[in-house]
Amino acid sequence: MHTLIVDDEPLSRNELIYLLEQCNEITSIAEAESIEEALENMLQQSVDLIFLDIHLTNESGLTLANKVNQLKNPPLIIFATAYDEYAVKAFELNAQDYVLKPFELARIQQAVSKASQSFAADKEKPKEMSLPVSMTLPIQVEEYIYILKQQDIIAVEVENGITTIYTAQKKYQTREPLSALEKKLSSPNFMRVHRSYIVQLSYIKEIQPWFNHTFQVTMENQLKIPVSRFYMKEFKEQIGL
Repeated sequence: MHTLIVDDEPLSRNELIYLLEQCNEITSIAEAESIEEALENMLQQSVDLIFLDIHLTNESGLTLANKVNQLKNPPLIIFATAYDEYAVKAFELNAQDYVLKPFELARIQQAVSKASQSFAADKEKPKEMSLPVSMTLPIQVEEYIYILKQQDIIAVEVENGITTIYTAQKKYQTREPLSALEKKLSSPNFMRVHRSYIVQLSYIKEIQPWFNHTFQVTMENQLKIPVSRFYMKEFKEQIGL
């Protein structure tokens, strides 16, 4: 893979070059210290993988990541930075990995191996099979970040400050507010039915009359969720009642 390092610190670039030269998957390496220089480099030669710092001089690597994602065939991005607080935002931008400075050879090799597998898979599958970034949902669970397919999410629940995301396979618990997740769930099939619940309508298995002329829905995973009076009118319209 032809790799571009975008970092405004020469010492960091040199260190990363040294480590990447020990990765068999890397065929060539280029450097840039600004967004403008990076974009110029990408115009001159096709780039497969970008190692991108977040804090550039008077710029943010997140800005470049946004621009890269607009390309028809964008290169893979690995954020390589000293700051860990941008991890969730990075994965929202479809980052392959998030590597912290100071770099370690084993960690760089792990990130490159993961990117190489994605690169190979992208080459093999038809482009129309790719899942748009907007149809995934990155969530942070303790020190891990999981990338969920929105189509697999059955419901989202918040209780005592803990948000639980239910999928057919398992459930994930995070501290992210329900209101923030509601904005990220792009499919019109998702609906807020209660101050504590969001459901994916296609996973509703059964609807029962409930207290005060409301409903209780049973989801495919047997989770029972109340529909509050505030959302009843919209809910009936959505399901055709």
